[in-house]
Amino acid sequence: MHDTVVRHRRRYSTANGKKMFRYTMVSVVSTVFGFTVLGIVFGALHLWTEVPTAIFANVVGIVPVYYLNRSWVWEKTGPSHWRREVLPFWAVSVGGMLLSVAAAEVARHISIAHHFSHTEATAALLTVTLAVFGFLWVFKFLVFSRLFRVAPPKATEPNLTRSPDSDAAPARQVPPEVELEDGPRDPPARRLEPQQEAHPAPLA
Repeated sequence: MHDTVVRHRRRYSTANGKKMFRYTMVSVVSTVFGFTVLGIVFGALHLWTEVPTAIFANVVGIVPVYYLNRSWVWEKTGPSHWRREVLPFWAVSVGGMLLSVAAAEVARHISIAHHFSHTEATAALLTVTLAVFGFLWVFKFLVFSRLFRVAPPKATEPNLTRSPDSDAAPARQVPPEVELEDGPRDPPARRLEPQQEAHPAPLA
């Protein structure tokens, strides 16, 4: 038992392990929330039939699930991008909702065909919905891993020096001992000044 706990703790300490654990917690919360809505709206209050209840249970949980996955699971900050994040998330969520609606319709036909009581119909609806949630759990994790992927920081070149306030291209440092391509240059020749001719001193 102790070895199992230590192994799971080590797995959670990794980046992928922590992400998987948090994604599982979000899925558990959303599943419990959806089942609670199904049980109250369909089982206790008898407000709607199976299909409208399944639609309502999926729609009310989309917004909190989006922010929990983006901010807590994948730890992505900053404003959401409508085309790259929000719209694909809603597309996946609506697709999952349509699949849940189809499953609810199947549960309804099963209940009618077998003349289930209301309690048995509720159990059939929850069972079929749980099977759909299991499939969507794996599918959404693969999609969200690409949707909320955080780009790693860019590495800087060590041999480049650049002023933080300058927009010019960085200049490469050249070691002082490196010679020029055309070889060492000769020192400049010294200019010789013309010597003045000596004149004999005049005789007194």
